[in-house]
Amino acid sequence: MQRQQTSLMTAAATALLMTGAGVLAGAGTAFAAVPVTGSPTTVAASPDIGAMIAGMTLDEKIGQMTWTHVYGSSADDTSMAAKNQERYGVNTPAEVVEKYNLGGVLYFAWSGNTANPQQVAGLSNGLQQTAMREDGNGIPLAVTIDQEGGLVARIGPPATVLPGNMALGATADANLAKAQGEILGSEMRAMGINVDFAPVLDLNSNPDNPVIGIRSMGEDPALVSALGVAQIEGIQAHNVGAAAKHFPGHGDTSVDSHYGLPTVTYDRETLNQHLKPFKAAIDGGVDMVMTAHIIVEAIDAEMPGTLSHKVLTGLLRDEMGFKGLVTTDALDMAAMAAEWPQEEIAVKAIQAGSDILLNSPDVGASFAGVRAAVESGQITEARLDESVRRILEWKVKRGVFEQPLADPAAVDTLVGSAANLATAKLISERAVTLLRNEGQVLPLASGSSVLMVGAGSAWPELVGPMLQDQGFAVTEDYEDGASPSAAYRARAVAAAGHADAVVFASYNATSNAAQQQMVAELAATGTPVIVVATRNPYDISVFPGADAVLNSYGVKEVNFHGAVRAISGAINPSGKLPVNVPEADGDGVLLPLGFGLSYETATPASVTFSDRPGHGQDEYTIPFVAGVSYLIDGKEVAAGSYRKPAGTVTVTAEPQPGYVFAAGSITGWSHAFTTGVPKPWEATPPESSAARP
Repeated sequence: MQRQQTSLMTAAATALLMTGAGVLAGAGTAFAAVPVTGSPTTVAASPDIGAMIAGMTLDEKIGQMTWTHVYGSSADDTSMAAKNQERYGVNTPAEVVEKYNLGGVLYFAWSGNTANPQQVAGLSNGLQQTAMREDGNGIPLAVTIDQEGGLVARIGPPATVLPGNMALGATADANLAKAQGEILGSEMRAMGINVDFAPVLDLNSNPDNPVIGIRSMGEDPALVSALGVAQIEGIQAHNVGAAAKHFPGHGDTSVDSHYGLPTVTYDRETLNQHLKPFKAAIDGGVDMVMTAHIIVEAIDAEMPGTLSHKVLTGLLRDEMGFKGLVTTDALDMAAMAAEWPQEEIAVKAIQAGSDILLNSPDVGASFAGVRAAVESGQITEARLDESVRRILEWKVKRGVFEQPLADPAAVDTLVGSAANLATAKLISERAVTLLRNEGQVLPLASGSSVLMVGAGSAWPELVGPMLQDQGFAVTEDYEDGASPSAAYRARAVAAAGHADAVVFASYNATSNAAQQQMVAELAATGTPVIVVATRNPYDISVFPGADAVLNSYGVKEVNFHGAVRAISGAINPSGKLPVNVPEADGDGVLLPLGFGLSYETATPASVTFSDRPGHGQDEYTIPFVAGVSYLIDGKEVAAGSYRKPAGTVTVTAEPQPGYVFAAGSITGWSHAFTTGVPKPWEATPPESSAARP
């Protein structure tokens, strides 16, 4: 096809490119673009999409459907040239975009893309400037990332670190879900990212699932639907496209599709439960749906969802009515790459109904496969036009043409703001789930001595200093690795006798005998053992000897924030299990979905002071309140009235074991008693003196 020269940039986009010309040279360069806010952008002059498509070559259409990663921290970075050469045959990220006329790029930490927010913004702007050059096709990029929050987050601090989706599920709060989406959307858009491959809408109904787990919001379709739709609304409010994944549901697999091809054998009725969050997302206006590399026998027993026309067209488009963008999951995952050649994968994905070929391990082979399929008639060019039109319409809808560039000045204001960090901590506090509290060992008494240990994979070294900050005397002993060694276990057992309590951080202990053994050995010492289960929420089933078990749903500092404050009694745990916890042998349910304990609450009653004339009748009264201890000079005082106090009496209240104080409780009282015989002019006149005859 003869290339037509068509101007594809709006006036607004051209102005942005002119004012942003210096952005690529340095992240701190002044930039005159309008800052990105939460208000959707209205495109002032929509491009003529029909003219665009008519003016594109076949390779440009394939390029628009190809979204892949690039190696480097800036558009012209050559530090990872060997990697780019190996995969793409060019040296820099910009050259990858130019060579293939890419429709989108995908950021990863391991490809050098996400060192810090300012760098990310500079990379985004440089790549957009490359894509929109006048000697190219002028179409801005979809700049994409997997920033789910929690376990999967490609950009770390100073961006906001969130506790993750299962923690969000434990709050069961749609307002917090929307707030999480707002954080993701606003921070990504500030860095020039316009697609977030989130949220995960898989129902984690299989406790042995090796790839979803805490990335899921739970296994209840209604809960995941409500929280998912709220998250999508928050993300897309900032003109960042959200992607519901992994369709038609990756939550009941026992194989990780990064390493193999999973198959689910359940019936259509069960599949319908897994589809409910996706249907809710579709009805809620989600921009994109990402496919799962899994075989769902109820729909197509031969081909995985990513390559199945029955799944992507018959089920997703025709039956469920989805009209937005369909993207594959990454095509370099073993579930795809180990099963079919890339030429065939690309063709089958398009034939199935996908619009986007995401992260092919051999982009050249994908192009060659699609070209050959068009030439042979396996795929019509009109079929490609359908996908290209959807992609371009999405770019118009989300203001990518009008406002392709990030404003570096907005990065420091929006990314990792105090308000966003506070929301992340609030989610953590609301998420922490108390599953056992034998003998009301929690909350720990103020000033208790604590031995902090755990599996190295659970990052217990983050917890020790946080416990110290809560006023505990902490002894720490740590070891790398998921499986505690015999020597480490022996050291911990010896030290346990010198502590008031042991805190043990576990990590997927249901499949780790050494962790199970260490907790059992610590429990045998008689010192109370408190387990903080950091990853999947099922560890309680293998810790029968633990006195208390809390789920944190992650190993980041923000996850431990809620757990540590619950241990100290600074908060009352209110999280509820978003999944069922099976018995250790898998036969039956140990704890049901929705289970979660809280501490008993108490409200201290006021101490009263009676300061009468003279000293003999002075007294103060300590009330009796269940769950409350009253102290003077650090010593507990029994309920009752006390006569002839001298000087200043200060009383404080502390919760008794197993209790926390209700919010807003007053916990301290003080009074300075007067002494001596009152002077005549200080005496109270007789009540009847004024009426004396």
